[in-house]
Formats: sequence, structure tokens, C-alpha cells
Amino acid sequence: MPQSVIDKFDVELVSEPIQELIAKKIAASSDKEEAFYIVDLSTVVDKYNLWVKSFPRVKPFYAMKCNPNLAIMKTLAACGANFDCASKAEIQSVLGMGVAANRIIYANPTKMRSHIEFAKQTNVEMMTFDNADELVKISQVFPGAKLVLRIITDDSNSVCRFSTKFGAPMAVVPKLLALSKELGLNLMGVSFHVGSGCMSVQSFAAAVRSAHSVFEQAAAMGIQLTLLDLGGGWPGTDNDPVRFTDIADCVRPLLDELFAPEVDIIAEPGRYFVAQSHALAMNIFARREMQNEDGSQSYLYYVNDGVYQSFNCIFFDHAAPQPIVFDPQPDRQLAKCTIFGPTCDSMDCIARDITLPELRVGEWLWYSAMGAYTVAAASPFNGFLSQPTTHYVMRC
Repeated sequence: MPQSVIDKFDVELVSEPIQELIAKKIAASSDKEEAFYIVDLSTVVDKYNLWVKSFPRVKPFYAMKCNPNLAIMKTLAACGANFDCASKAEIQSVLGMGVAANRIIYANPTKMRSHIEFAKQTNVEMMTFDNADELVKISQVFPGAKLVLRIITDDSNSVCRFSTKFGAPMAVVPKLLALSKELGLNLMGVSFHVGSGCMSVQSFAAAVRSAHSVFEQAAAMGIQLTLLDLGGGWPGTDNDPVRFTDIADCVRPLLDELFAPEVDIIAEPGRYFVAQSHALAMNIFARREMQNEDGSQSYLYYVNDGVYQSFNCIFFDHAAPQPIVFDPQPDRQLAKCTIFGPTCDSMDCIARDITLPELRVGEWLWYSAMGAYTVAAASPFNGFLSQPTTHYVMRC
């Protein structure tokens, strides 16, 4: 961890468990009601070290769409990670950190002309495409770009599937290879994305074999490819259907079997690096007691973060965050409850009909593993803060 990151973001060196850190922040806060994040940057460093150990041949390009937190990105940059950007603004953000343009892949297969022009002006040469119209556009705007062909792979085992929007069908690949050669473009590699929440190690293996097939087709046409991009979809916790190490153990020998040592291999992990970095603490600022038809009681709890803020992951990422009672009291009865966010929208529901100990106004809940696709898409809808206060820590 560079000292500049520790100083700039006021990173606190800690050794306590996360629940003790939450208690300290609640006690020290002048506002005893606002939600807050504790971001543990040491988890990001640990994940980078695990990646290098598991995939010594594969250079990670962090997919910043997952979480564009500047402290996290500076930490990853200092570790040696590169960056996957999808827009002009994301490229500007990475370049603004002092990261060199050759450490960026513009990994959006369909790009606005003005964004391609910006990439050219800033020397961001590596970019993806998946169709003939995009190739023609790039040839007109940035003919010197280093191009990566994104192919469709089987993402039927993934929660979030991308093949409906991006990727060239394998049947179209020969035409795109021929067109890139006809236009005199620098086609350097192949990429794919198995989808987020992938539940099968074999999906990665099959995609690698498909990419190898493209390498062979290109070679037969006199095109020498030099880059393989394994894309995203890498799990962020060991609670996912498959673990990162399981995928790495399967894919690592396959890469050496199919691709010569001179082929550069990269990937675009996002949630892998950041999912476990964020813990979110929320205050119960209101409560309604409900009488059920069977005579039992249930509760509606209202907390100061919701689906328009950090919990947009429920809709956009198919996440199912599990609440943890901050300070459970042994004498409390279990009761059915529903947890609502702070806005006036009835859709702002974090959890429905779950069982928790009876809670009271002023008590706290917290959620672990809230770093992926949470703050990235938060909004200030209804006048509520788009992002809670953030406290950065680093474990000693």
C-alpha cells in the first residue's frame, strides 16, 4: 500500500474485527443516524496477490464499472493492475491518476465516435469490437488502434448474461477477420465474457477453446494474433457458486496447452477485487408494528440506504444481500419483518418477509461484501445521499 494512498484517503491501520470497527464509528460519529461504509483496502491487496499467485501469466485489467472508488483504483494501480474502461469518462478517470495509456483497454465493443476520437488523442490504443460496422467506424476514426475481437460464448450458466448484447457469433468470425485484413487494421487478439455469476468452471474452459479456434482461423488467413483476453465474470467471494481458485486451477493449464508463451494473456476482473472490500452499516430510523391474520406480530423497518442507493445491486446484479443484526439481544423474540429503504417509493424494498430478532428504532444492521455493483450505480433519488460516508481501513 503506497503511503500516498494512506495519506490522501485518511486510511486507518486497524486489527479489530469488522463489528468492532462499526461500533467505534457509531460511537465516534456526530450523526448517530447516517449510514456509512467501512472499506478495507487490505482485502483488495490480498485479492491482487492471490490473482498473481493463481494466474502468474494473466495480467488483470480492473473493470472499473464495478466500483470506480478512487482509493481502490489507486491501490490496484500501485499493486500493478491495469484497467478496463468502457467510456471517455472512465478513461479520463484512469489517466487522471497518472496511469499510462498503455495500461488501459477500451473494452466496450460498441463505442461512440467521439469517444474513439478521445482514445486516439490520449493514445489509448487497445479496444474491442464485435461487428463489421464498428470495424468500419474505427478504421475511419482511429485506424492505428490495436483491436481485440470479442466473441460470443455460452453464458447459459451465468446469472447475468451478456451474449444477447455483445459478442460476435463464431459463424461470423471469418468475415470479421477478413474485413479487418481488407481494411488494413491491426487485429491483435480475441476476448470473451462468460457472464457474471457464472456457475460453471467449464464455461471458462469452453470459452478459452473457442478463442483458440479464432487464433487458428486468423493464422490460416495470415493474421498473427498476440493477445487473449479472458474477460470478466470472476467471482468475488467463496460464497459464489464456484470459487475463483477452482476456475484458475481449471483454466491455468489450458492456457499453457493452447497458447504459446509469446501470447499475452489478460483478464477483466471487477467484483473479484472489490466485493469483499465494503461493509455497510445502516440505522433503523423508523418502524411499524403489524398485526398478522394469525395473531402474530411482524415489523416493517425503515433504514437509511436502499435500492436507489447501495442496494441497486438487487435489481441490476441479481444480488440477495443478507442483513446482520449489529448487536443482537438474547432476550429478543424472532419475528417476520420487511426492510425498506428511505425513499417514498414502495419498490424501495431491501428484503421482504425475512426473520430477524425484534429490532427497535435507533438500532443498526450491517451488510458484508457490499463492494461490487453497489455505489457504482447509486443515485440521489428523492433527495437522499447517493453514497454513505466512507471510512477507509487497512489491516496491520
